[in-house]
Amino acid sequence: MPRILRIANRFNLGGPTFNVAYLTKYLPHQYETLLIGGDKEENEASSSHILADLGIEPIIIPEMKREISLGVDMAAYRAIEKIIDDFKPDIVHTHASKPGAIGRLAAHNRKVPVIVHTFHGHYFHSYFNKLKTNMFKQIERSLAKRTSKIIAISEIQKHELSIEHKIAPPEKFEVIPLGFDLDRFRTDTKEKRLSFREEFNIQPDEVAIGIIGRLVDVKDHRYFLRLARHVLDNTTKKVRFFVVGDGEMRQNLEDFCSEMSIEFNAYPDYKPENAPMTFCSWRNDIDRINAGLDIVVLTSKNEGTPVSLIEAQASGTPVISTNVGGVENVVEHGVTGFLAEPEDELKMAENLMKLVEDKPLRVQMSNDGWGHVGERFHYSRLTADMDRLYQQLLG
Repeated sequence: MPRILRIANRFNLGGPTFNVAYLTKYLPHQYETLLIGGDKEENEASSSHILADLGIEPIIIPEMKREISLGVDMAAYRAIEKIIDDFKPDIVHTHASKPGAIGRLAAHNRKVPVIVHTFHGHYFHSYFNKLKTNMFKQIERSLAKRTSKIIAISEIQKHELSIEHKIAPPEKFEVIPLGFDLDRFRTDTKEKRLSFREEFNIQPDEVAIGIIGRLVDVKDHRYFLRLARHVLDNTTKKVRFFVVGDGEMRQNLEDFCSEMSIEFNAYPDYKPENAPMTFCSWRNDIDRINAGLDIVVLTSKNEGTPVSLIEAQASGTPVISTNVGGVENVVEHGVTGFLAEPEDELKMAENLMKLVEDKPLRVQMSNDGWGHVGERFHYSRLTADMDRLYQQLLG
């Protein structure tokens, strides 16, 4: 029975946690998998409920932190080396940047036969200055030489990593999109919609528009707030906006709302009145939220595979997004939503206004969403693809 040591970054809410959870749970039974990773950080929501619901008990490595710290990172490295010595995996599969660095080095030095790494996104633009970015590229190029196969989660990401940033030759990459449990976004949608809209006192004739994700700079929520101001100034429709998520930018965004004269409610003190903007903080009922929203927006500067857009389309909710990273592999422009270049804020505003004003168009895009993502991003496809790759590498 092949043994897999799967190393995650942090067990916080997001696509990587779902990915490692489904791979740990649903790979064919001939594999024995041990999942390890760092804990969530203070301003993040825990994903422990995702793992618990699947009956997964990961090993937490407290030293696996987001920030770079030589002493703490060395402690994480030694912890992983000991787990490798004890577990004796045939495959070490790392997910995201920090475990990708520490885990691959440990696996290489302990002579693990197969080493796989998944880029869930990358930090080669919109994160750091040029000097630091080039340093990280050099590190990734060195790590790539110690890796049996690198997984990109979209064709666009593979092109960026292999051709634009030259992390490794194209043949070193395998494209395996993410996979999720999307069935829950198709069940009891009418009841979920009514429940969410009752909670926030959203009237039947109000258009509810949301953005879902961590409140960090790369997600560019200030862009979303500017779009909200544009819609409020230019539509005669009743509209409500919802920021679902939390993070380091929370206070900055609330202050920006005040600067733009957008009245808002904010968790935990919000009241379900009719303020045009609501900061919801973290929520575990994303299927219920998507059912209650009429439009989901993404304004990121950089993305791998945007989970929020996949889940929205699975729910039958049309989307508006900046065309970055793997977004165009997820959204069918003009069919399930609209895309615009990130710098073209006027086009983004036009796209959003178009959906706000045109209910029949929203209904049509809603009907097309599931057909676009239902099979392509289901965990059963993910596990089948990964099984084939593992067998190839072990063979």
